[in-house]
Amino acid sequence: MAFRDTGSKIIIKSLEQIEGIRASSKLAAQTLEMIESYVKPGVSTEFLNSICAQFMKDNGAVPATLGYNGYPKETCISVNDVICHGIPGKYELREGDIVNIDVTTILNGYFGDTSKMYTVGSITEHAQKLIKVAKECLNLGIEQCKEGNPLNNIGYFINKHATAHGYSTVYEFCGHGVGIKFHEEPEVCHIAEKGTGPLLKPGMIFTIEPMINAGKARSKVDKKDGWTARTIDGKLSAQFEHTICITKGEPYVLTDIYNEFPIPTEIF
Repeated sequence: MAFRDTGSKIIIKSLEQIEGIRASSKLAAQTLEMIESYVKPGVSTEFLNSICAQFMKDNGAVPATLGYNGYPKETCISVNDVICHGIPGKYELREGDIVNIDVTTILNGYFGDTSKMYTVGSITEHAQKLIKVAKECLNLGIEQCKEGNPLNNIGYFINKHATAHGYSTVYEFCGHGVGIKFHEEPEVCHIAEKGTGPLLKPGMIFTIEPMINAGKARSKVDKKDGWTARTIDGKLSAQFEHTICITKGEPYVLTDIYNEFPIPTEIF
């Protein structure tokens, strides 16, 4: 879930806390894996939300979004031109839609946050390319998650890649620290100046969640619900999100359940 941080200090997590956050992050990712077979034409976003909610409950977790600042549902489901914070409802998926599902679990008091894109039937080549580049942007951001690296290198390389492909990077929403609370410091901007920001240290945990638009970078929030953020020009948007822990070596991608990233042998 995108957020602008209002905290005051970056929390360095202990090994015990990292283990708890990893368990919650794994469950969040498993929720996204579970729901994939349900994403098809004719299925409502409310139905997808209810399946995710039940899965989290059955596995001993609480959805962090429900009731958060008045948010009414257990997940965020954003379709086509919705950038983020789409509220599940009566809308039925259609052939050619692209969908982001964003899940944050609270398991034994620890938070895990992740999102990914889904396709409904056959989609256009244009949509396929947007999704591909959005995933590449996330991976490039994760590559920058090394001890001693400036935080804002993440956003610098994300935006550089997006714009090189003719897309724009949303600047009105960002990643955030997570784990002990839903939203913590640091704020992880997806457009940033290279070589700036706090230096990354082992034990830092935060999300990277670039929102990449096919058109302009700006968003507009629906007045009726106060949450749903759409592209200003009605063009498509795509997003992927992982929760990452900084270590002495390679970044520890806590929401990775497909072994796309190495698991570090040491944190500190």
